[in-house]
Order: sequence, then C-alpha cells, then structure tokens
Amino acid sequence: MPMSKSADLAVMEKPAAPAAPVVATSTLQWVILGLLALGALVSFVDRTSISAALTVPSFKAHFQLSDIDRGWVNSAFFWSYAVLQVPLGWATDRYGVKRPYTVCFFVWCVATALTGLTTTLSALIVMRLIVGAAEAIVVPASWAWIRRNFREDQSGTAVGIYMLGTKVGPAIGAPVAAWLIVAFDWRAMFVLLGIVGLLWLIPWNLLVKNDLPKRVEPGRVEPGRVEPGRAEKAAAAPPMASGKQVRVILASPMVWGSMVTNFCYNYFTFYCMTWMPSYLVEQRGLPLQQMGLYSFFSFIGIAIVALAAGWVADRLIERGYDPILVRKVFTIAGFLFASTVVLGAFADTVNEALFWNVASLSGLGLTTANHLALCRLTLIPKSIVGLVTGFQQVATALAGIVAPILSGWLLQVSGSYNLPMQVIFVFLIIGAFTTALVLRPQWAPRVVETEA
Repeated sequence: MPMSKSADLAVMEKPAAPAAPVVATSTLQWVILGLLALGALVSFVDRTSISAALTVPSFKAHFQLSDIDRGWVNSAFFWSYAVLQVPLGWATDRYGVKRPYTVCFFVWCVATALTGLTTTLSALIVMRLIVGAAEAIVVPASWAWIRRNFREDQSGTAVGIYMLGTKVGPAIGAPVAAWLIVAFDWRAMFVLLGIVGLLWLIPWNLLVKNDLPKRVEPGRVEPGRVEPGRAEKAAAAPPMASGKQVRVILASPMVWGSMVTNFCYNYFTFYCMTWMPSYLVEQRGLPLQQMGLYSFFSFIGIAIVALAAGWVADRLIERGYDPILVRKVFTIAGFLFASTVVLGAFADTVNEALFWNVASLSGLGLTTANHLALCRLTLIPKSIVGLVTGFQQVATALAGIVAPILSGWLLQVSGSYNLPMQVIFVFLIIGAFTTALVLRPQWAPRVVETEA
C-alpha cells in the first residue's frame, strides 16, 4: 500500500518503504545536538533561578518587593521573550544559526551575572527583560538546526534528546539556585550562573560551522522540495525578510493550529513550573524538601518519556509508516494522558495525588518530541523553520504569561487548586482535538527551496 498522507486518525497500515536516498548523519551532528540540549538547559536554569531568589527574605528586603512587584519580576522575562521570537526566528533563517545564537547566548549570560549587581527594582526588571529577549533565540535556532541536519526517521529521537535540556533545566534550576544562595548569597548565585554559562560558548564556536541559509519564495510545492526550473528566480528572490513570506506563513491553518497546540501544551508545563510547588506544599502538605523531590521526578519523567516516545516513533517511520499519522497519534495520546492531572486534584489521599501529579506531566512526554517534530520539522520546509518557530513561540510565551496569572486568580476566587487544574484539563483536550483536526499537510505553508 502506498504511504498515506491523510491527516485523519485511522488504523496505521504499513506502506511500502520510500525509495528516497538515505543521507548519513555524522557523529559531529549528534554531538552538536547535545550542545543544543545543554544550551537549552543553561537557558532554563538562568530563567528559573529568579524563582529561588524571590523566596529569600534578604532579596525581597533589598528591592523592597511587594507581592505585586514579585509578579512583575516573574513576568518581565516573558514579555520581551514573546516580542523577540519572530525577529530572532527570522534571523536564524537569514543569517544561519551559529552567529545569532552566539551573540544572544553571550548577552543573556552577562545579563544574568549583572543581575547580582543590581541595586534597584527597575534595574532588576531591565535585566530580566534582557535575559528574556536574548533567550528568545534558543528555540527557533535549535529547531532550525535540527530541521537542517536530521532525517525524518531521526527527528523524533533528535527532538527527544534536545528536549532533555528543556526539561532537566527547570527540574534543577530552582534547586541549584537555592543551593548557591545557601552556600554564598543571592548576589553570588546570579554572578556564578552567568559566568559558568559562558563556558558553553567554547565548544559551540569550535565545533559548529557557519551554516548558510537558503533563499525561498512562495509556491505550491511539497515542503522541503525544490521546484525544477525555478532556481534562477528563487536565487533572485530576497531572503525571508519579505512580508510576502510572512503572509504565506500566516495564511497557513496548520501554523495557527500549531500555535493553539503550543499554547495548550505549555499552559500545563508553565503551571507546573510556577504553581505546582505551592500546590504540593499548601494543598497536599508536603515539606519543602519532599516537594522539590516530586517536582524533580515530574520533569525528569516527561524528559525520559519524550526521548523514548520520539525514538519509538522514529522506528515506526523508518519501517515505512506515515510520519504525519504516527506523530499525530503520539501527540494526541500525550494530551489525553496528561489530562489525568484533574484526577490528582480530586484525589482523596496524598499518595494518590502525588501519583497523578507525576504521571500526568510524565505522560505529556508522549506529546513533547512528536508534536514538535510534526509542527516544526515534518510539516515545515527547512528554509522557514526559524521564522515559523518564532510565531509558534509567541504562543509559548503567551502561555508563560497567562498560566501563572490565571491560575493565581482562579486560586484566589475559589480557595482551591481544583479549579486551576480543571482549566488545565480543558486546554489539554483542546490541544488533542486541534492536533486531530487542524494539523494537516495540505494546510502547511508552501515555499520553493533552492540553494543560494
């Protein structure tokens, strides 16, 4: 049976293996992928370290922080992070990954270190804005590099490895920051994290070559294909800076659907980063040490499941199954499994609540690698991955702004964490339905790709 391109969920049938040539992936490419995962880990440690500082009495007294002030400090990162996603996504398509990432990595590490030297609230917020703006490069650059260097039957594993950094980072960020504060103080914590992070730039600049982007123009061709006979016209077309390219992307229902699923996925994960510790302590009565342990298990769980699910999906695709269908099945299964978080909210015992707390976030790992591989690799032409990812990351940043604010308001009006968790359940179900109905190959953006 020929490979099915249908986006409908049906029984997976094994079609004939494609005859496309296989391009070998070098050891260096996997090493650089590990560097990207480590870079993502550094970014999450730097962005979450502030949560530990905001619990320290001397830090709050130094800046004379009220609860409203603490809210502004927490949200400052995501405002600039959201604004710079699309411009920096375009930059990775226009100038390649290596140089923009190098500059931004240096900027956010320096801003993190300088946070330890700030003396006013306004300066503190400015530093958080700078960190958010510079870290906006991480996701678009990483996905652009993965898309250009790994085959379809490797992308799930590649994404799983990369996502280890994005999940281990928040798992260790607050504990590492807390340990440094106890061992030294909050000022030294910021300075040390910023300086140590700069060491990552050494292997990055030694191992990664300058990657030349491609020139593109809109066209009705399959993603990633070169339309014969149009090389001269494509080469003469301007790079991704044109508003015409942006209109092509925004005209794609698939891109809008991916933004919805990105929001739904990240609403849950940002809730876990910001409110799960308080839920475990205030509603389930865990001591701080035990709370940190269960938070760590939850984020390590999603990282392990994401890697395993990506690998299994790759093996199915390698055997000839439709990559779009395979990844959609895993994505929907993850959204549905994660929706069991609502069972933890209404659990009668602490042990039952803790089980669903860890299991629901871990189960979302079925979605993690496969959803992102589908929306940023499988359905997106190589030449516009950075820009499309930038648009998708706006939805991610919006989830980072909305999740803690809305959850806090729901907690205040209801007096319980049950209502915030019910809202999470609703978003996860929306994510599953959107994946099934909207993430279709015929609705993906189309471009003509050719070498510059």
